[in-house]
Amino acid sequence: MKAEYINPFLESARIVIEQVANVRPSTGKLGIKDVKLVEKYIWIQIGMTGQMQGDIVFGIHEEVALRMVSAMMGGFIVTEMDEMSRSAISELGNMISGNASTMLFNQGVRVDITPPKIMHSANAAGFVPKKALTIPLIMDGIGELDIQVLVT
Repeated sequence: MKAEYINPFLESARIVIEQVANVRPSTGKLGIKDVKLVEKYIWIQIGMTGQMQGDIVFGIHEEVALRMVSAMMGGFIVTEMDEMSRSAISELGNMISGNASTMLFNQGVRVDITPPKIMHSANAAGFVPKKALTIPLIMDGIGELDIQVLVT
């Protein structure tokens, strides 16, 4: 697992979040931890194939997800994770991963991404905890988005 794998996702997340939510996130501390699906979290899983194999998993607390979707919708207050909210959060993960794959391509690394898969702890049967390179993005007034790279 190489630390440089996370950099395009980190940079892409900063750019996308600033564009869609008008917030400039700061970076937390890089670490390695077990990715486990915990209660009250939403997980956006994006698979990668090509020269990088594995998954990128974005973890976000439900309350933070609601604040993020509200910011993405221009301040309209969203109070539940309904189909529209899940779609918006899913698209956030898709945008970040798509931009990151373009950055990787420009660095000579060819990757393809899969469509995002949204998981709640309740419906994540079959997800096996794995070690991941992880870094939180801290968004003022919104909360944290964890970026976790499970790449071989």
